[in-house]
Amino acid sequence: MANQSTVSEFIFIGFPGLHQNFHIPVSMVMFLLYSISLVANSTVMILILVKRPLHQPMYIIIGNLALSDLLFDTLTLPKIIAKYWFGAGSISFYGCFFQLFWVHCLGSFDSFVIMLMAIDRYVAVCKPLRYHSIITNRLVAILCYFLWLLAALIATVNSVVAAKLPYCGPSNIKNCFCAFTTVTPLACTDITHSIRTAFISAMCVLLLPLAFIALSYVLIILAIKQSARNEKWKKAFYTCTTHLFVIGLYYIPRVFVYGSNQARWILDADLNVLLLCLYTFIPHAASPIIYCLRTKEIKDIIGQGLIKINNR
Repeated sequence: MANQSTVSEFIFIGFPGLHQNFHIPVSMVMFLLYSISLVANSTVMILILVKRPLHQPMYIIIGNLALSDLLFDTLTLPKIIAKYWFGAGSISFYGCFFQLFWVHCLGSFDSFVIMLMAIDRYVAVCKPLRYHSIITNRLVAILCYFLWLLAALIATVNSVVAAKLPYCGPSNIKNCFCAFTTVTPLACTDITHSIRTAFISAMCVLLLPLAFIALSYVLIILAIKQSARNEKWKKAFYTCTTHLFVIGLYYIPRVFVYGSNQARWILDADLNVLLLCLYTFIPHAASPIIYCLRTKEIKDIIGQGLIKINNR
């Protein structure tokens, strides 16, 4: 790579058209999102690790999702926040591809693990009597390990393809972190084949899990509507809609951005970055609250903890 490229570092631009007066407000929003993600995901992980009642398949899946989201935000947000606060927007050549690997690994894993969560909920709702015989802690742990490996394999391919391209400058990344679609256009060679390969990979990572998720929730909603009383149906439907909101926020803008890039639609650079932040960081902050902190078991554990604190 050193022989092919004259670029030794990349520079994050963030929002290209953002006026300097808005640098601090935008970075404060990012800092707030990171703080929420850090506290919420860390709380979820700690509770799942130390509380035995939470050693269940659903919480193992949620714990893996929380770990993935926390790692993603920690590897990306501090750098772009530092760019707006201190002007430290540069990242080394190898550091960029290290970040690119984790961005695609953790992004792919999120897609797979949300699919696994939807399948788990389908079995729990539609086949409740057989749930514990079908979905076990051991099975879920093995599946999570496999999904981590699969995500790492996909990210390795993307990272190697991107890193082997020659980069001669300019080295300004119109994004908040290093990603395949924003780094490879900086290469001083034809990247048509690389972009097409990455697009096919991205669509497989996004659309196949999305198909399973959509089917699972359709069957869940139909099962609840047929069996539940009116009040329970409304509560269950509300739970499903909140889940689907986070899922839609994760998948729909991603498919749109990847599709527009492949179709050569010219999106405004600031809009492109805004969509990226919307579908990346907001679900990371919202997922632990919607999927975990609102559940009865977690509420009971937190409530008991608060009672003990008040009694001291």
